[in-house]
Amino acid sequence: MRLMKYYLSAFILIVTLFQTTKLCAQERTRHRIAVFAPLYIDSAFTSDGEYRFSKYSFPKYIKPGLEFFEGVQMAFDSLNKENVRFEVDIYDTRSASETLEQQLSRCEADSVSLILAYSSVPELRAFADAGIRSNIPVVNVNLPNDGGVTGNPFFVMINSTLRTQCEATYKFVQKNYALNEIVVFRKKSQWGDKIKSYFEDYEKNSGNASLKLKYVDLNDSFSVANLTPHLDTVKQFLCVSGSLDENFGKRLANQLAVLKKKYKVSLLGMPTWDNIKDFGKTEYNGLDIIYGTPFYNPKTDKVSLSIINYFNQVMYARPSDMVFRGYEVAWMFAKLLNQYGSNIASNLSSKQYKLITEYDIQPTLNRETMTLDYFENKKLYFLKWQNGILKLVN
Repeated sequence: MRLMKYYLSAFILIVTLFQTTKLCAQERTRHRIAVFAPLYIDSAFTSDGEYRFSKYSFPKYIKPGLEFFEGVQMAFDSLNKENVRFEVDIYDTRSASETLEQQLSRCEADSVSLILAYSSVPELRAFADAGIRSNIPVVNVNLPNDGGVTGNPFFVMINSTLRTQCEATYKFVQKNYALNEIVVFRKKSQWGDKIKSYFEDYEKNSGNASLKLKYVDLNDSFSVANLTPHLDTVKQFLCVSGSLDENFGKRLANQLAVLKKKYKVSLLGMPTWDNIKDFGKTEYNGLDIIYGTPFYNPKTDKVSLSIINYFNQVMYARPSDMVFRGYEVAWMFAKLLNQYGSNIASNLSSKQYKLITEYDIQPTLNRETMTLDYFENKKLYFLKWQNGILKLVN
């Protein structure tokens, strides 16, 4: 019930803010920032401002955008206390009265200096086009997909693309498991083929010693009997799940957990495994389960503890990962904007305002023309489930 009250009260706050469209302001504005998120205000409230749903219910589809907004709001509150202030406009990408293109046109006309966007894949191109058209840095906070954006020095991806994730995974295996027998169990699919091609591309172009990867295709109903022919009781094995399908990954972990006493095997998965909490259960004890993720927060730093304390005491709730991401991305890029102003686009890779996560924003080059396509976070953390405990391994 308390959690429901938190979501509802936070949502009402957004509606109040939309009356002025400002999150924070000062008389003499230094810079203007636009924040885009799917808030669904028009579908949740009537024209008279009445909440459409029961006071005991809150739609799940609204939560991610709302939680991102909560983090952003807290960041600008913190910046205000440091006397670093901005004029911030909030845009609901699910508005019933304006299309995204209309919102972006208004945003550009208002001389915005920075756009922070929680977006869907179909929206990415519109954001990227607006950025390059008006020389406005656009920071996408959630998607690991470039949406086909090319030749855009104003577009920044915080979540790493699948290619970057595969390259980081390959390097991790080179560093830590090069002497193991390595088997990539995969599910035939478009994404499975992409993962294999990204591994092979990196293998050809890295200049380092190549790994001996054995690829094995499995169907959806595979069993232990399909795995054991590719294992050996006297050798150390690293099994790699070459699929983004979480169910495939869970099944592979379940089957290998059955074999853990007979075979010396570790399991390496994809970043989609960040959503799987079952790997902490006792049935997986003895099987090391590893995966990479661009986002790692042990929640022991001062800022994270302050956010947690605020949510506990005021909201009677736990902050989600998107709250932390909204906070640190808003804080970091607002700080860069405050320091570099119109030159922020030339300083998007700066690490001087690291707050919680160690982002490594680097240019991604077009492999054919060797020109800049966009900026992207190249940092991946690797985490390991070991006997019910999740720990950092790199």
